[in-house]
Amino acid sequence: MGRKWNNIKEKKASKDANTSRVYAKFGREIYVVAKQGEPDPESNRALKVVLERAKTYSVPKAIIDRAIEKAKGGSEENYDELRYEGFGPNGSMVIVDALTNNVNRTAAEVRSAFKKNAGNMGVSGSVSFMFDATAVIGLEGKSEEEVLEFLLEADVDVRDIVAEDDSIIVYAEPDQFHEVQEACKAAGVEEFTVAELTILAQNDVSLPADAKEQFEKLIDALEDLEDVQQVYHNVDLGE
Repeated sequence: MGRKWNNIKEKKASKDANTSRVYAKFGREIYVVAKQGEPDPESNRALKVVLERAKTYSVPKAIIDRAIEKAKGGSEENYDELRYEGFGPNGSMVIVDALTNNVNRTAAEVRSAFKKNAGNMGVSGSVSFMFDATAVIGLEGKSEEEVLEFLLEADVDVRDIVAEDDSIIVYAEPDQFHEVQEACKAAGVEEFTVAELTILAQNDVSLPADAKEQFEKLIDALEDLEDVQQVYHNVDLGE
């Protein structure tokens, strides 16, 4: 699953280079999740997942606290959760998740981004069947054998454990996200290099240089949209 991690790493690197945009997106997501349930991560598992992911992007505490306080304050600001599916150059597959207070605006912007970058929108279900919801946890300071041992001792099932660069990446079912993290913490892991509840392509594809360049422009255009929270795809962006 190495190339899957590379895709996540590329996305993370891209986001790290645009911190103000990242923080704004996290603020919106934290507000929405906190408002949907309890504004306490200990009783709102969805909020806890978002906050764990926010840590890996170094989102300032002030932004997190502001979003939660806004939810506690009963703000009337509402957002719709939307998912768009489409195709990029050479039949590459893309999924876009958005939070918006104007559905028509967001749909038009996403459609335009696809059209201007050699892509096209698909219908619901046209792409998502080729992706799997996955929990991805990254950590350092442990070997694959050590991670496997303490996960087995904690009776936590995972899909795969892979050494990538200086990290150990654990792939698991989405409902095992917290269990994996708690087992890691019990084994002395204090920080995570990645903590994503995401969707991964069942098979990554490679594109020729010209198509890859166009595809990267498409992804950048989508991620630049204010209402877009996450963009997933099946292209190997590694060298």
